Amino acid sequence: MTKHDKNLKGITRREMLVGSAVAGTGLVVGYSLIPEGTLLGAREALGAGQWDHQLFLTMDASGIATVHITKAEIGQHIGTALAQSVAEELEIDWNDVRIDYPDSDPKWGLMITGGSWSVNWTFDRNSRIGASARIALVEAGAKMMGVPAAQCSASNSTVTDSVSGASRTYSEILSTTTIDRTFSEDEMKALTLKKFGEYKVVGKSIPALDIPDKLTGVARYGIDVFVPNMVYGRLVANPTRYGAVPLSVDDSDAKGIDGYAGVAHIKEDPTGVNTGYVVALGETYWAAEKAAAAMKVNWDNGPNAGTSSADIVQSAKDAIADDSQGFTWVLEGDPEGAMAGADETIEAEYETSLGYHGCMEPMNAVAMESGGVWHLFCGSQFQGRFTAMTAAALGVDAANVVLHQCYSGTGFGRRLEPDNVIIAAMAAQQVGRPVKLIYTREIDLGFDFHQTHTVQRVKGGVKNGKIDVMSHDVCAGWATKRMAPGFLADSVDKKGKIDQFSTNGSDHWYDIANHYVRSIENTTAMAATPPGQLRAVAPTWTWWANESFIDEVAHKIGKDPLDMRLSMLSATGKNAGTPPNTVGGANRLRNALIVAAGKAGYGVKPMPANTAMGIASVASQERGSPSWTAVVAEVHVDPSSGEPTLTKLTVAMDVGTAVNPDGVLAQIQGSALFGSSRVLHENVTMTNGTIDQLNFDTWTPMRIHQAPEVDVAIIQNGHYPAGCGEPVVTCVGPAIANAVFNASGARVRSWPITAEKIKAAQRGA
Repeated sequence: MTKHDKNLKGITRREMLVGSAVAGTGLVVGYSLIPEGTLLGAREALGAGQWDHQLFLTMDASGIATVHITKAEIGQHIGTALAQSVAEELEIDWNDVRIDYPDSDPKWGLMITGGSWSVNWTFDRNSRIGASARIALVEAGAKMMGVPAAQCSASNSTVTDSVSGASRTYSEILSTTTIDRTFSEDEMKALTLKKFGEYKVVGKSIPALDIPDKLTGVARYGIDVFVPNMVYGRLVANPTRYGAVPLSVDDSDAKGIDGYAGVAHIKEDPTGVNTGYVVALGETYWAAEKAAAAMKVNWDNGPNAGTSSADIVQSAKDAIADDSQGFTWVLEGDPEGAMAGADETIEAEYETSLGYHGCMEPMNAVAMESGGVWHLFCGSQFQGRFTAMTAAALGVDAANVVLHQCYSGTGFGRRLEPDNVIIAAMAAQQVGRPVKLIYTREIDLGFDFHQTHTVQRVKGGVKNGKIDVMSHDVCAGWATKRMAPGFLADSVDKKGKIDQFSTNGSDHWYDIANHYVRSIENTTAMAATPPGQLRAVAPTWTWWANESFIDEVAHKIGKDPLDMRLSMLSATGKNAGTPPNTVGGANRLRNALIVAAGKAGYGVKPMPANTAMGIASVASQERGSPSWTAVVAEVHVDPSSGEPTLTKLTVAMDVGTAVNPDGVLAQIQGSALFGSSRVLHENVTMTNGTIDQLNFDTWTPMRIHQAPEVDVAIIQNGHYPAGCGEPVVTCVGPAIANAVFNASGARVRSWPITAEKIKAAQRGA
């Protein structure tokens, strides 16, 4: 590894360096910070160790390019899409492209996977990295051929002279030439990139690069890791989700178990991930499991031992009723005055339940110390958080903690949380041996960082046949405040900080002149059920309220829900949109609605008895980086039992540019099923501070026979790529609820939507 001087002084210039230290060593491409007053080129910077190491592309002397992926591979094949954006501008033969997932290091900058950000955040950067490398190769190839670079071009890993027809392959150039090329920030910004319609690699459904290794078993997941002399760890379940302290441990019954290796009694966790742990250790996993069952632990159950889901929900309702609670997130027009002058007002309250991530691969980690450095092995969606918090738990310098990234058997936001590595590392530190910790499904479900309970109150005022004012109170656990408080946003009135990731989506794209949103922290939820980020985060519940309420108002005033939505999407004022992510603004959401409705036959297709369509549209993930999405759900409601059956989902999503269309399609299909399962089938509740559901017999996600047909239209228009993994999750819920209402007359305002709730709504209960 190139030496990295963390104490460089006077760094003010950020440049792109494309170079090789000596001839035949290949190529290194990345951003670097250069000390003021120096004239280092790429070769000198490499040789002097003055490279900041943000190296996102390397090429070897044979012309093989490796794109370094600092995102987590959790089943979405993100590496392939990111490599495509580099390869497009690099003009390389796709067969010469590789990817890897490097260990954690500050040199990579922020390493985080979530929010449907990965392609959206990196497409432009990766394209410019590929373009700068191509330019350097063309210049080097032209020099080898003794011709001007201006008359040369690159294609298919070859630089060709347009006059003579002579050429040099990337391999020939890199195996014999030293490249030394520096691009300033202004030069990088000025690079001319390809446009939509000119792509050869971007926009192609190239098979994912990680599939062969996954099929053959070569791919290493966290649960596959073995290190010498390790022991297995099995948690003894705390009696409450959060706050219990293990006062003493009696392991006398465990000592007779073959392979028993001791117990880690961790009385305190300085990071606050929880308040203490008991970890049974074994030479085999089975020994650790049996030992955990034999442990006798004296617990202080903590302050949340009496808390239930009902308490959390009531806390939210009380906070909403208290006007002094929370802070302003949106304030436009005169909401109070407009509400007072409305012809008619409508008010409704919406709830969502706790949500479990349900990863196929339960949480796990291996932690070991070697030569004063702590090594962590697992899949992580937030590598820097894992290393920093583990260092704090161990009392060591964060520079001496390295996370070795593994593939993850899904993530959905769960692998943003470092509890697995912290507990494994603290146990390893206590027993002096590497520890491999594996959660059981019961531990995984009971101690998940669940999606928060939410309660929302929405009130609207109608004036002259349209919604003129909307007031929206959002009360939820604030996951960001708990896990990354630096991401909190200032309130509109500057009176406090708001968890924007518990409020996003309430700042919608509809034309409502008078709009007020209040964001409120549910402190009971924060204490008893520490909230995490589950796929689609706040827009899961904010759009649930938005789109259910729009439908309710439409029916109340006698308008078709589709027509009403279309009339409220004019793309004017703040809803006009701005480059790069929101060009076209609300018109793109309007178009997605039209496409979905037309494809589904909304309002035209004959429906069987007790079956109806419901429609919803969202601009998720965030207002500033939306994927314009519309869903039409077809639902049958059994008139005698009230049982809802989801038969079909029609999805239209405007992603701007689909870097890998098959990958986009898979993400849309998966998120449609994920969201439908969450809304119709899943429920997590708390009693006496403990999660009630502990395995698939009581937490019941959608089974394959319950899966609907999913019909997808991917809208591409050449705009900047948008994320596609989460928006549909936020849209299917209200579409299903609206379909249930149209099929049965029952308006259900809480999750999961069950037969019992439908029958109760029909009775007016």
